[in-house]
Amino acid sequence: MLLRETVRQSAGPGTLILLLSCASAGAGLALPAALGRALDLVLGGRQTQAGPWIALCVALTVLAVLVGALESAVTATATARSAAWLRRRVLGHVLDAGTQQVCSEGELVARIAGNAAQGATVPVSLAGALAAILTPVGGLVALALTDWPTALVVLAGMPLFALLLKVFVRGSGASSAGYLRTQGEIAGRLLEAVRGARTIAAAGHPERDTERVLAPLPELSRQGHRMWEVLGRSTAQAAVLLPLLQLAVLAVAGLRVAHGDVSVGGLLAAWRYAALATGTGALVGMANTLTRGRTALARLQDVLGAPRTTYGSAQLPPGTGELILRDVVHGPLRGVDLTIPGGSVVAVVGRSGSGKSALAAVAGRLADPESGTVALDGVPLPRLARAELRRAVGYAFARPALLGGTVGATIAYGADDPGAAAVRAAARTACADDFIRRMPAGYDTPCADAPLSGGEHQRLGLARAFAHQGRLLILDDATSSLDSATELKVSKALLHGGGTHLIIALRASTAARADLVVWLEDGRPRAVAPHRELTRLADYRAVFEEADASC
Repeated sequence: MLLRETVRQSAGPGTLILLLSCASAGAGLALPAALGRALDLVLGGRQTQAGPWIALCVALTVLAVLVGALESAVTATATARSAAWLRRRVLGHVLDAGTQQVCSEGELVARIAGNAAQGATVPVSLAGALAAILTPVGGLVALALTDWPTALVVLAGMPLFALLLKVFVRGSGASSAGYLRTQGEIAGRLLEAVRGARTIAAAGHPERDTERVLAPLPELSRQGHRMWEVLGRSTAQAAVLLPLLQLAVLAVAGLRVAHGDVSVGGLLAAWRYAALATGTGALVGMANTLTRGRTALARLQDVLGAPRTTYGSAQLPPGTGELILRDVVHGPLRGVDLTIPGGSVVAVVGRSGSGKSALAAVAGRLADPESGTVALDGVPLPRLARAELRRAVGYAFARPALLGGTVGATIAYGADDPGAAAVRAAARTACADDFIRRMPAGYDTPCADAPLSGGEHQRLGLARAFAHQGRLLILDDATSSLDSATELKVSKALLHGGGTHLIIALRASTAARADLVVWLEDGRPRAVAPHRELTRLADYRAVFEEADASC
């Protein structure tokens, strides 16, 4: 479980916090006895003997302050490191899982950013809670050693405090889960709105989407008020119970003083120990933090429930990039049997929903098929080592992500660094070199400062794929935003490049320049043949006519 892992990775700082908290609690427990002894000596006229006890009180107070300051510093550092570890842990799993996620992208961001920060408090809060228990338990034991009848009064009230804490934890846990869930829903809607800002502006009704994003706010408010109600109710109940119990302690201790069984200093010590024994404020605070932290970790644990991609250790034998699919079932694909000859350029065409993108995903193992096998040069893809697979298979997408920071680093982004010369050569092949050189800093221009058209965006994605071209290059609608002249140049480069090229084609011109066309219909290949042969079929021609009409 993630909770156990989080506590384990913070074992060192957590142990230090526990020791510091125990030292602080020990100083707090020793102080009432020292104060009581000093008071008795002063009242008895033995000021000289009281001096060392007063000095001890000062030393204990200074020790508690210094230990508290050090504990705060260690707690802040440990929490920050734990949050960073949680984010790396969850983000690494998300990237390994690929498209198989348990929640929306916006909620995923909220969990990694916000929930990780709350979950990171669990190890230090757990250590602090253990020490917080020491104070009331130690206060009760010290009170019993000071005056056991007074300790019985406190002990009688303990079941009420335990019940109060139990009710608080139960109510706080339910409201925290609801609050975090609603918060994640708002984050998901907000991300959708940010991504669709142009569409919202074009529609001319931004207030409508504002209402949609903020629609869960009343539920968020309700859960937030519920959390504060639970905390306020527990605080109010403790505020009533504590003074009554402390008054009872003072009454019993006062009677004991009147009968001569307890000294005035003993009365002071008993009163302070009773306050420590009934001081549930720290415990309630720790319980609240622990409850919210555990709820946050549970939401992160859900993210870790998405199956992650595992890799083998095999290497590819010498080959030309032959791709074989046998009885593949994935999404719309139904029992696909297909052989892509090594070194060929193959276009995949079909109506919307026929399975083109699904085929592109399983061909390079961006997704594993629900059943069936996919092999490259005779080796099933799951048996390949991650680095071997990513060196052998390259991708370009319709909307590529620019992840390198600068334009040049974006093209170089991949399993290996291709070098500056290869980056520029790939940019020329993708017809991107000219517009890159016109940028203020050329290839060193930050992506955020490079206003790109849709076609230029796609050309950078193509350049990245060309810079890392291996045995198999898959273009998933990667030329849809290119003008006809640029698309022609890129297509010619593909024809003269090495390896196997699998192209999701929406244009008849793209299919015409391929060696073979895989025509998908209802999740299965209806035909595999050159474009010139398939154009004799009216149904095949209708695929492109419908695509043109939809544009």
